[in-house]
This record gives sequence, C-alpha cells and structure tokens, in this order.
Amino acid sequence: MSNLRQAFADKMLSVGADDPRLVVMVGDISHGILKPFAAEYPQRYYNVGICEPTIVGMAAGIASTGLVPVAHTIAPFLIERSFEQIKLDFAYQQLAGNFITVGGAFDYAQLGCSHHCYNDIALMCQLDNTVVTSPASDYEFSELFSQCYDQGTINYFKLTENPHSIDFTGQVELGKAIVVEQGNDLTLLAVGPQLKQALLAYENLTAQGHSIELIYIHTIKPFDAPTVINSIAKTKAVIVCEELSEHGGVYDVVMRHWASRDKAQFKQLAIKEMIHDYGTYEQLCQVAGLTDKHISDHAITMLENKKA
Repeated sequence: MSNLRQAFADKMLSVGADDPRLVVMVGDISHGILKPFAAEYPQRYYNVGICEPTIVGMAAGIASTGLVPVAHTIAPFLIERSFEQIKLDFAYQQLAGNFITVGGAFDYAQLGCSHHCYNDIALMCQLDNTVVTSPASDYEFSELFSQCYDQGTINYFKLTENPHSIDFTGQVELGKAIVVEQGNDLTLLAVGPQLKQALLAYENLTAQGHSIELIYIHTIKPFDAPTVINSIAKTKAVIVCEELSEHGGVYDVVMRHWASRDKAQFKQLAIKEMIHDYGTYEQLCQVAGLTDKHISDHAITMLENKKA
C-alpha cells in the first residue's frame, strides 16, 4: 500500500536536487519525513508553525522572487482557514505556487470535525489559474507534481491517508481521467480515495452480470469532460463518488458539462451534512454513505429503473 505523505517527502528531495528554486514550508507537521530535505537544503526549508495564513503570505513573497514555493499542512488549515490569503496573495497577484495538504475529508477522524475538510476542492476551483488534484497513490502524486509544479499555475494537491492499490504506471496525465474498466450499463465515476470503494462495488456489480464502466478522476481542474461525457452518453446512468461536499464538487462539474444533452440518470454520493462524529475513517465513510454497499445499492436501483 502506498504512502502519499512519504511520497511527498521523497518527491521534494528529488525535485529539490534538480531544481534549486524549490522552497518547502510546513505548518509544524511532517518534520520527520522531511528531515533529509531539511538537512540537504537548510536554506530552502522552513517550519513556520501553526500560522497558516502567514505560510501563504511567505510563499507568495518567495514566489515573487522567481522561486517555486511548496506550502504543506493539514487541509482545513491551509485551504479553508487561509483561503483569503491564497486569493489575495496568489490569485490576484498572478503568482504561482504549490499547496500540498494531508487530512483528506476526514482522515484525521480521531481529532474531530475541526480537522475535517470537505470544501477545499470547491474553493480552489473558484480561483483563476488553478490546477486542482486529488491523487490517491504515491505514483499519481509524483507524476502530477512533476507535470505542473513549475508551470506558472496555482497547484493544489489533496493527499489522502487511504490510497487505492491500482498500478497506474504510464497512465497518469494531468487533466485526463483514467478508464479503469469499460462497460455499457452504468458509469461509476470515482474521485481520489473513493476509487477503493468504487472498485469493491464494481466487483460486486459485475459478479451479478452488470456491465459497469469505472472511471477514475485524479484531476478535478482541468476536468476531462470528453471522457466522462462520452461514457454517460453510452450508459445513460452515472454515479459520482466523492469525499467532498455535495456543493461544488465533481458532480456539479459533470452536470454543467451534461446540460442540454439527452436524458440520463444521475446520482451523487458525497458529504451532505457536516459530520460531528468521532471514529475511524471507515466509520465516518459509513456515516456519510460513502461505502461500496451504498454504491452498489444505488447502482442496482438505477439499473432497475433503466429496465422499467
């Protein structure tokens, strides 16, 4: 099983060796895994502490000198808490940089709802010149970072503690969806870590004789509309599985691109209400309705409706 946080640290070290412009700043996390980078490049590593808007401001200052900043901490603190600074210091000033978070939607479930984050993708997609990704394997993150970290955009990488296990070597391209399995009856659209649950649902549904097309989304912006729309046009039924708020997520993007086309069935599995529960990641997925059983049950209902 891959470890995306370690992949992040390893990537910083390898890119930092080749690119002396790379500067890494953290909000009092990931010290241990970043020790090799800090030891090798002490003038390019800063622990700013739990002052996330300050990290963003410092990153903008660094970017304005021609360097390439990476800001890293837990998702709700770097994106939601600091969004105004990202908007003012990066988007309005037309600066480029990289924001890499951990925590997912509720990876820090044991620390309560203050550490949950459902709206970061929607927020970052609102800004001009942003690239927004949700990689769910170490290979994906490494490839996506290489492809865009210094291309002059504001890049957001939402890392997960619950990666999938599929080997996508040679298939990861920024802004391109991956057709994991082809089918004709229904489209399962899985975003980031929800690929794990979608795969289980796919296996269950195909065992029952259904033809399911499974598409994986690691890049939300830019969005691969042609691949998704072509699939829905074929199956006329789609379930979007995302560990994001039901407002402003991938489902909304799909609906905008599908508008005014032929009739089809649509279902969104997402986080509909703020979750106040404590528990494990798996338990909170159950609370949110983001499990393979929920996916399978909704798929069966949609497939039966197609026959009616």
